[in-house]
Amino acid sequence: MHPNSAAYINFIGATKYLHPDFGTFWNGAPIGFPYAVVPANQPLVPVAFQYADESDPGPYPIPANPPIEGGADSTGDRHILMVSYESCRLYELYYAWPPGSSGDPYTDRWYAGSGAIFDLTSNALRPDGWTSADAAGLPIFAGLVRYDEDVEQGAIRHALRFTVHSTQQGYIHPATHYASSSTDPSSPPMGLRLRMKASYNCAGLSSEAQVVCAALKKYGMFVADNGIDWAISVTPDERIAPMHEELRRITGSMFEVVERPK
Repeated sequence: MHPNSAAYINFIGATKYLHPDFGTFWNGAPIGFPYAVVPANQPLVPVAFQYADESDPGPYPIPANPPIEGGADSTGDRHILMVSYESCRLYELYYAWPPGSSGDPYTDRWYAGSGAIFDLTSNALRPDGWTSADAAGLPIFAGLVRYDEDVEQGAIRHALRFTVHSTQQGYIHPATHYASSSTDPSSPPMGLRLRMKASYNCAGLSSEAQVVCAALKKYGMFVADNGIDWAISVTPDERIAPMHEELRRITGSMFEVVERPK
């Protein structure tokens, strides 16, 4: 356990509850990160970036009508996640706009704040100091709770992604980027890894919620971005909506911070 674990947990909120927006909606759109599975022959298109110096230039396999976080008319983060099984590549865009749209200064190509391409056959990190489509420089898709894993496969075999209201000016690998000027030693750096305490009893939860609980005990979760405290990221799916009420009864005091091995 990290020697500063208690201070980090108290900063995030030991008495605050988990914020799993599973199957919930905001402004008429489902909350969470949708994604597209793109075929090997999906045409690649150029993308212009606001933060081009920290983005992978592409091109990107953006479908004709890609699923955009918050919906096509969203003015939020507008993430687009694309997975290619054939090439084992993950493509992620932040604040993505189609050519000629209101948020896009370009008329001949897609525009995004930042973008990242991950080779899923490698554990290589992004260069130190680089963002991704996520503030921490991490892949978003890899940290999501998805129906096909939780319910259909009955196991989540990876760490999850979550947000906190404020972070530190620093990061811990596998994160490679920070998004804060705070030097408060109690505020969590990007990439900080938390796990659920072994003493927490998951037996009273539904079988689906127990899958999430087991993953949080075995793999934990990474601080990935600034946002709502204890907000666990999910792929929108109304079929996992019942877990929302179950998991939101768990408080931050049920977690501890794991120190990265030397």
